[in-house]
Amino acid sequence: MDADAIEEIFQSVAPVTVKKFFGGTGVYARGVIIGCVFEGDLLLKADATTAPQFEAAGCKQWSYGHNKTGKQVKMPYWSIPEDAFDDPDVMATWVKMALDAGLRAKK
Repeated sequence: MDADAIEEIFQSVAPVTVKKFFGGTGVYARGVIIGCVFEGDLLLKADATTAPQFEAAGCKQWSYGHNKTGKQVKMPYWSIPEDAFDDPDVMATWVKMALDAGLRAKK
């Protein structure tokens, strides 16, 4: 996914900046990270307030195996429901939740 496609997805909520992030791409708005692209998948930031909504929608949380312990480390980024890619209003709802989570994390 290129920067133009990412910017288009987020444009209804906030202008974004796209930068390198943990071997992937980070998506930033209003000075906070709100999403990332990792292994070709666009993921949105969630927190204790919004993660239950992502989970209820069948989204998957990004996790990786820790090199030293072998345990799975869960990151605060979630996949996006498939129907959001077909409906800009639905996508805007998910993107707004990611922005809100990013802003709460900054405080």
